Amino acid sequence: MKKIIVPFFCVVLFSTTVAAQTANTAAAKTEAVQSKLTPKEVIDNYLKALGGKDKLESVRTVIIENTITGAAMPGEIGMTVKKMGNKYKSEQTFMGQVAASQLFDGEKGYFQQMGQKNEIPANKVAELKKGKAIDALAYDAANYSSVTTEKLDGKDYNVLNSDKGKFYFDAATGLLYKTLGKEGNATIKSYMTVDGIKFPQEIQAEGNGQKVTIKTIKVTLNSGVTDADFK
Repeated sequence: MKKIIVPFFCVVLFSTTVAAQTANTAAAKTEAVQSKLTPKEVIDNYLKALGGKDKLESVRTVIIENTITGAAMPGEIGMTVKKMGNKYKSEQTFMGQVAASQLFDGEKGYFQQMGQKNEIPANKVAELKKGKAIDALAYDAANYSSVTTEKLDGKDYNVLNSDKGKFYFDAATGLLYKTLGKEGNATIKSYMTVDGIKFPQEIQAEGNGQKVTIKTIKVTLNSGVTDADFK
């Protein structure tokens, strides 16, 4: 079976940590000007747009069920992600069988596929420890060097800039629209609302040479996840 692990950033854009070739081209041609907003104000507007910080912080656990499709894949892949605090577990299934899994128990974790199991690299662990059940809560204004205003497809975006990439937030709605990063790019095409909180509904992403579409079919909050899931 072909390699089907999708970079985890694609799954947690709900992270962390979002069509990609066109995104790179558009970004290169877009004139950036300094925004009047600070990184903290952009993040605060984002949390408000998602449902409000208090509402987001009330979420203890999340289960997200997705489908993943792409030209390089053998067929539709199912993916279920469970989160509790900074712990997460994802399983990717194909034709009813678990094809790959990823787990982080808050201290360490692994990636497993086709009988091969590899530990999460040490340089990734520190970042994963900062994770939240709702990934947007992990955004830290101190990580961004500046905010610029850029226009894409006729719309204005406030862009958080960092050494890890660029994060485009719709100036009108406050919602995250696009990310351009070293490990991959992603565009959130639409959002869905569950219990008053917005989650990405469709993401077009590119990473590790793969272009995929991730569609969320169900989100469950504060139910169905225990510590045993991360053992």
